[in-house]
Amino acid sequence: MNAQPERPEYPGETAPEEGQTAVYALTLRGHLGSQWAEWFDGATIALHDNGDTVLTCPVADQAALHGLLKRVRDLGMPLISVACIEPNEKETNT
Repeated sequence: MNAQPERPEYPGETAPEEGQTAVYALTLRGHLGSQWAEWFDGATIALHDNGDTVLTCPVADQAALHGLLKRVRDLGMPLISVACIEPNEKETNT
């Protein structure tokens, strides 16, 4: 019998229900112009006073999340954090 070990829970972590779209917030070092929202599939782009950008976007599944992370990599901006958030915690443009 090959039992899968339980995945540890992390403080503040949320997980979408089966079949639901998750909302992710990706924090990048540096400011990203609003014209990039389309390239990130309509993500909300919030610029913070500390110089960081937060991309908030719905993600259908893990494959879509990896595609989003690939775009961040291709952009060349340092990735600071990735968090799965509740839709009511969604960032707004500032």
